[in-house]
Amino acid sequence: MALLHTQRQLTLPWGGECRSTRDDLLARYLHLREISKRLHDEVLKSISDDTLLDRARRLELAQGRTLALEDPDEVYYIYDLAIYTAPADRSRAIDRYAKSARFEAQSDERRMLEAMRASQFAILMVERRHDTVGLIATDILRNSKVWLIDVGLEHSMDSGQLFATRLLTVETFSMTAGVNVPFEIDMLEPICMMLPRRVADSKLSQVADDRRFAEAVYKVGLADGVMDRLAYVEPS
Repeated sequence: MALLHTQRQLTLPWGGECRSTRDDLLARYLHLREISKRLHDEVLKSISDDTLLDRARRLELAQGRTLALEDPDEVYYIYDLAIYTAPADRSRAIDRYAKSARFEAQSDERRMLEAMRASQFAILMVERRHDTVGLIATDILRNSKVWLIDVGLEHSMDSGQLFATRLLTVETFSMTAGVNVPFEIDMLEPICMMLPRRVADSKLSQVADDRRFAEAVYKVGLADGVMDRLAYVEPS
């Protein structure tokens, strides 16, 4: 698979004075991250227990009507699927919430909400540290560049490493929706076996956009002991 190696000029499109220092970018990221956390919490309030159980069963994290978690943080994979995915004949929870949300058109809350609705599930290969903050990575399924700001990943990921995550792009940089899966190429075979043949045989970008792809990645990752290799931290 050919990877892009030409980086476009990165600009900072929010209003006012251009913020280019590491401290300013981190402050902007942390501000947006707090908004995303609040929005995720609000969306979760509208999701039924039956929906959460359905997503848990798909990940083999439920027994009957009880969650069966080996690690409490496994619940975040359930939340991710419940917020961002839905069967073809159902609307997504994030879209239903957006219809009732009352935010000013140019507010950061509205920008983040629209970024959540337009989120993309991706497998990223780390290329290098960004000159100022974060990482430059390649979305290997879409063959595109990503400037990712994430405090934990910046300090823990090395060049050449792969991981799967859901991307929220609010401005020029992207951030994760919350959960990550360390990825290895040999995971692709069991993941593809879980997908319908017509999906698995599609273009890679179309596979990435199918709701069942994230579900399969999480399921394989959890079965492979992803929580033993992953820790969620709160940035200071």
